[in-house]
Amino acid sequence: MAITMSAAAAEHVTRYLEQRGQGAGVRLGVRTSGCSGMAYVLEFVDEVQPEDTVFETQGVKIVIDPKSLVYLDGTELDFVREGLNEGFKFNNPNVRSECGCGESFNV
Repeated sequence: MAITMSAAAAEHVTRYLEQRGQGAGVRLGVRTSGCSGMAYVLEFVDEVQPEDTVFETQGVKIVIDPKSLVYLDGTELDFVREGLNEGFKFNNPNVRSECGCGESFNV
């Protein structure tokens, strides 16, 4: 099992962690939401819980809870700029379908 992060995403997260002045890394998870079933959750994490799995890539720790790991195995977190928009992109090989608005997915 592995979760990875592109160089662009790692640079973006590192910059925000430095500005924030604290943090162990980012927590990536899923929650039930949207019209397709699940949505990604991405937040800063200050403390890793004993049940968490931690992946380190590009010098950044990615923390995953056990329930989310099943849905996220093999995912690459990227940070993209498209015109005036920028944001994280989840390249998840487990996704079978996504809703039209891109807010949720199904495995």
